[in-house]
Amino acid sequence: MRLLLIDDDPRYRALLRHHISCGWPDVDVVSHNPRVRGPLTPGFLAQGYSAVLIDNAWKGGSGLDWLRDLAAREGFAPVIFLATEEESPDAVEARAQGAYDVIGKAKLKNTRLNDAIRRADEEQTKAQSRWRMSAGAKLAQDFAGARLKEYRRIDLIAKGSVSELFLAESAKGGNVVVLKVTPAIRKESGIDQSMERFLQEFEILRGVQHPNIVRIYDLGVTDDHLFLAMEHFARGDLRKRMSEGLTARQSLGFARDLAHALEAIHEVGIFHRDLKPGNVMLRDDGSIALIDFGLAKHVALKMEVTDKGLIFGTPHYMSPEQGHGKPIDARSDIYSLGVMLYEMLTGKKPFDADNHMAILVHHAKAPIPRLPDRIAGIQMVIDSLMAKEADDRPATATEAARLIEAALDVLNAVAEQNAGTSGTMPRVAPLPT
Repeated sequence: MRLLLIDDDPRYRALLRHHISCGWPDVDVVSHNPRVRGPLTPGFLAQGYSAVLIDNAWKGGSGLDWLRDLAAREGFAPVIFLATEEESPDAVEARAQGAYDVIGKAKLKNTRLNDAIRRADEEQTKAQSRWRMSAGAKLAQDFAGARLKEYRRIDLIAKGSVSELFLAESAKGGNVVVLKVTPAIRKESGIDQSMERFLQEFEILRGVQHPNIVRIYDLGVTDDHLFLAMEHFARGDLRKRMSEGLTARQSLGFARDLAHALEAIHEVGIFHRDLKPGNVMLRDDGSIALIDFGLAKHVALKMEVTDKGLIFGTPHYMSPEQGHGKPIDARSDIYSLGVMLYEMLTGKKPFDADNHMAILVHHAKAPIPRLPDRIAGIQMVIDSLMAKEADDRPATATEAARLIEAALDVLNAVAEQNAGTSGTMPRVAPLPT
């Protein structure tokens, strides 16, 4: 028994869990706070749930509006609406909008609530059984030729030369995931290089558990395809967040968290090699996660995913050594982090040109650009992370995180001193060396 509970009040959610557990001791109640997480992903049908319970209202939101949306999704799980009272106007409207059942909050009873859940569970079990036997299910479970019965396709996100990315619903997990699917092609000489990269990405991610790194849920082989199920980020990437504007403190906070993510992968011998805003995603709670390890290289792996001297990555964020096909180490990722920090602080990339080669030359030879006067105190951080010579950068991501943290401490101190004032951020004093 798994239930999805949509409500913003943690105390009321706890009360409901107590009532439900009286009838279902082993129930799994998954909470969705609409004020924090926003609306449910379009196309999500809650197939992995016995029922969905939705409150009538919360600050800035209406349960009836949500009910209209969910009831209009064909195949959505039964919705139990928590109305003010059994026969209140919102209860009448909820029934008219298609709620499976309506429960009054004013005189909530265990028996009444759990009976509704039991009936909804029975209805959902029958509906899912019918759906799995339908032609629509076979179509929805087809991912680029791979039949994945535990997932339902919502949308095609991207189609590349090697892999395809899908937005999918996991019946087992009860959540929305991103599925990466690639053909398991083999050559006479052995396993195909694209398949090697796919397997390498999983091996890399499986060994790293960190709050600022994408979560991996599943890996499998079926119908001559490989698939990887990973975390979905409804809020998009850091590029999108940057377009909305970032303060210096927010920029440093993101950079610090990225440094800790690099610290985690570097500790197990992984270099990301493609650090850029598009590979940093935002979770519902505002935290960030590093993704896309397709170009990453594990120093302990025997296979070579690139030829010697071949340049991989994104020119705007490449270190001088990476851009010229030279050997790289952890300090190359640190340089890319510095480029991203500069862009977060200023809204523009440190180097730009009409062609990629010119950009790479700028990284190697052009002076490190200056920050605006109002945040000039952070310049030493940029200068350190983006030093032309790797030896002049922080030796490790741990050192980079400490440097960024020191700058953030200064900004926080300035903010405290100016508490209660308005206007633009004052000039940041030079950081201690």
